[in-house]
Amino acid sequence: MSEDTETSTDSGAAPENDGSRFDRLPATDDEREVPSRPTRAEVLDWWAERFDVPPAVFDGHTFWEKGSGKIWAYAGDAPSPIAIEGLGMAFLRTRREHWKPTLEAVQRFGDHADRNVVALSEGEAATFLAGEDQELDWDGDWGYLIVVHELAGEPEPLGVALYVHGELRSQVPKGRRRDFRD
Repeated sequence: MSEDTETSTDSGAAPENDGSRFDRLPATDDEREVPSRPTRAEVLDWWAERFDVPPAVFDGHTFWEKGSGKIWAYAGDAPSPIAIEGLGMAFLRTRREHWKPTLEAVQRFGDHADRNVVALSEGEAATFLAGEDQELDWDGDWGYLIVVHELAGEPEPLGVALYVHGELRSQVPKGRRRDFRD
């Protein structure tokens, strides 16, 4: 283990995440040094399994962790580790039982999704964007969904919702909520 890659409390301990910098995700499990850090392969598999987004969609993007389970996507390359405040876009949260895509990731890549996508009517979309929960019939999986609404004849990704027990729970961050209802 070198100082350039990870931090450790003593020479015998496993490397830990350093929340003050960005570290590139390892490509595969064989390259993983920080036990809790996801790999690029796991991230691509998750997007493919959860939303049916082909891994090729993310070609040209590198994935980084800053903080515990906060994954960022960057359309480019940079040295690793790198001690800067931001790199690309917040992309995915992985430290909970269920991984959660960010609103930014869904708005950028959600148009490639073919699974776990819920289309809302104008009124439902307005309620979602206002940050309110709503009853909704959905025959798909429970968990995090990509929410879309038709704009200019095409489904446009609006953000992320959590669907449980017949309820669609808006995950639009408070500072991004807008009330378009009449």
